[in-house]
Amino acid sequence: MSRPGATDEPPPAPVRVLVVDDHQMFAASLAQALGAEPDLRVVGQTTSIAGARDLLASAVPDVVLLDHRLPDGDGVGAIAELHRIRPSAKVVVLTASATDRVLVAAMEAGAAGFIAKTQRLEDLVAGVRAAAQGESVVSATLLSRLLPRLQRRSGGGGADLTEREQEILDLLARGMSNAEIAAQLTLSVHTVRNHVANLSAKLGAHSKLEALSIAVREGLVDAG
Repeated sequence: MSRPGATDEPPPAPVRVLVVDDHQMFAASLAQALGAEPDLRVVGQTTSIAGARDLLASAVPDVVLLDHRLPDGDGVGAIAELHRIRPSAKVVVLTASATDRVLVAAMEAGAAGFIAKTQRLEDLVAGVRAAAQGESVVSATLLSRLLPRLQRRSGGGGADLTEREQEILDLLARGMSNAEIAAQLTLSVHTVRNHVANLSAKLGAHSKLEALSIAVREGLVDAG
């Protein structure tokens, strides 16, 4: 007999993580630390883009932690190709000393965010969880610095967004999370998440950051 208040729903599946970093010891240490978390599961680690291609197809990760400097190419430059292999994967770029130019390129390529290698382990774990939930892994301060650096196209205005989607897009540009937007607009987080998914689909984006980069290029939001 079930206990009062108990449910028969199974616990959510662990977030599947792929670690791609050219420093073998760093990658192994990171994989071990992430694997110790009960809600995370490291499904592979590799030191190259070629290895990332293979593991992305076979290990089916939800989140990819991707170094931006790899021996066989530029990690940021490989994001679009990795998304073609697994469109739903959230790619979080691991940075050591990345310039704004690199971060902007990562946004435009569809990255879900950035995590500095110097950040605390707790921040990195939180970033993986946030990316898996569809959140942007970037501070509001950094976002406000990067958005004005995005290239704008003449004309623009191609996406047919609803009034609510446009409202949410404007709040995303301020660096707000789904929960913060829900509180601001008196909506449920689930409803906000659905609106974000719909506007991202209309813009052809793989992440919130890519949606913002496209919106800036199309003149749909004010980059400040």
